[in-house]
This record gives sequence, C-alpha cells and structure tokens, in this order.
Amino acid sequence: MSSYLETTYNVYKEAALTPDVGLCCTTNPIWELPGLKIPKIMQEMNYGCGSTVHARDLTNNPKTLYVGVGGGMELLQFAYFNRQKNGVVGIDMVNEMLEASRKNFIEAETLNPWFKSEFVELKKGNALNLPVEDNSIDVAAQNCLFNIFKTEDLKKAIAEMYRVLKPHGRLVMSDPTCEQSMNETLRNDERLRALCLSGSLSIKEYVKMLTDAGFGTIEIRARKPYRILDPKHYATDELIYIESIEVAAIKDPMPADGPCVFTGKTAIYFGENDYFDDNKGHVLLNNQPLAVCDKTANALGSLNRDDIFISESTYHYDGGGCC
Repeated sequence: MSSYLETTYNVYKEAALTPDVGLCCTTNPIWELPGLKIPKIMQEMNYGCGSTVHARDLTNNPKTLYVGVGGGMELLQFAYFNRQKNGVVGIDMVNEMLEASRKNFIEAETLNPWFKSEFVELKKGNALNLPVEDNSIDVAAQNCLFNIFKTEDLKKAIAEMYRVLKPHGRLVMSDPTCEQSMNETLRNDERLRALCLSGSLSIKEYVKMLTDAGFGTIEIRARKPYRILDPKHYATDELIYIESIEVAAIKDPMPADGPCVFTGKTAIYFGENDYFDDNKGHVLLNNQPLAVCDKTANALGSLNRDDIFISESTYHYDGGGCC
C-alpha cells in the first residue's frame, strides 16, 4: 500500500473507533423520507461532502454498490429503496469501519421496522480492485472517496466502477473540487489528501477522468461551497476556495461526436413558429425551456439565431435533457 493510502487508512480507522463529526462537512440535509429514521451515530459518522442518494436513480429495486461505507448512513438510505437481501453492497478496506457499520445497522433495525441488516452485504475490499462481478450493478456510488486518490489510482478506481456497472448503469458521486491551482506542499500533504481537501480537481479535469474511462453521459447535479484553505492555517500564500459537486456518470455508449455533459444549460426557442427542429434530434417547443448538454448548447449557439436563447451553466441538472 502506498504511503498516502496508508495515511488514509489510519485516518478512517481512527474515525471508526472515535466518531469525528468535523472530519467532513456534508453540504446536504439528512434525507427525510416516510418511515426512514437514521440513527444519530450514523449522522455523526457521515464522512461525505454531499449526497449520492437520488430517488430518480433508485426505481425498480436497483442492485446498488457503495464504496467507502462510513457509518452506513447512505447504505441505509439505499436499502430504503431496495429492501432485498444483499440488494445493497458496501465495500471498505478498513475493518473497524465495517464493524462500526454492522453495529449501526443493528440500531437502525430498532428504529426502522422495515429494515433488516441482511439488506446490506458488507465486504472488505479496495476501490482499486473491487470484489464485484462485471456488469452486475445498477447504481454505484462513492462520497468523498475519489478525491483522495492520486491520478493513476483514480483512473483505476473509475475503471473499476465502470467495469462492475451494467450497461446504462450509473455511478453517482460527491467530491470536492477546486478551480485554483494548489502548490506541491498542499498536494503532497498526505493527511490533507485523506481529509478530501488537497486532492481536489477542477470540474473540467474531474469530468475528463470520467469520460476518458468511457462514460458517455455526465450529469452535474449540484455545485456548492465547501471549504477554505487559508494562509493562517495551511501552507498556502493565497486563500483557496473548495467546492463540492454531485455528479452522475452514466455507462451509455460514447457518442461519435463525444460525450454528453450536462452542466445545467438550457435552450429556449422564442421564434415565430410552434417549434424549432435542428434535424439532429433536438426539438425546441416555442418558449418552453429544454435542458441541453454542453455539446448541444454549442451547436445551437453556432447557428447564430436571434430567436434561441442559451443559458449559462448553472451546475444544477435535474434530468429531462436533450439526449
């Protein structure tokens, strides 16, 4: 195991033995769903920067994989939508974290009459070599894990997720990102990397890692403020602003003209006709907004029409788009 991964192992071993509420700072409120009660200990061990649980991904009892189990909170949330024996698989390389999750599931059973611990299969394993069969998973997820990996390991982790997903399956993620460059001192600080800070990529780099792995559709679902690295507390001469994003990478075939990346752009046609058809599969009804991927937005913009409006990226995409 490389030294930075060993540091990460030790950080999360300690976090399993002694829950650290401040280890990560999720930007999402806890899901409030009918009949779902999340034990306090799971909330205290919610070591993520957002959420990977989206109801529209979880119809028809999807087989779900979650890598980096934390206290088990998102595993419990996924099980809410599945409710089948071993319908959710949780993988972690830290024995203590797996054992903490098992204990937390017992408490979850007392709070949730519908829940059984057998709904979640916990396995020891590594994100770089998942103990999961090819093309067997409908929804895979990770929260504030990929941010830890250096480039070559990150490529391996993404490739492993792609391998285990079924065709059209989706990888749902939440990770910190940073649009500023970081100095090598920060980048090489193993503890800061373990804490999901100094490994932050730009959104463009992050998306490219996913599309290079073969994912044909990328959805950026949220972009939120996360943390500040300031000169008083960190080895930096400038204030560094870190955001968190929530992304879904879908195992669609790669289009011949490149991936469909949705960053929250919208097209609106407001001309004299009932609709505008670009004869490439995109029909804009008069004055009805249509979410478009960046590729389609660029193509429509290149027409130089005065009756089509293209919005800027909002980095908030909720589905229903052009592709």
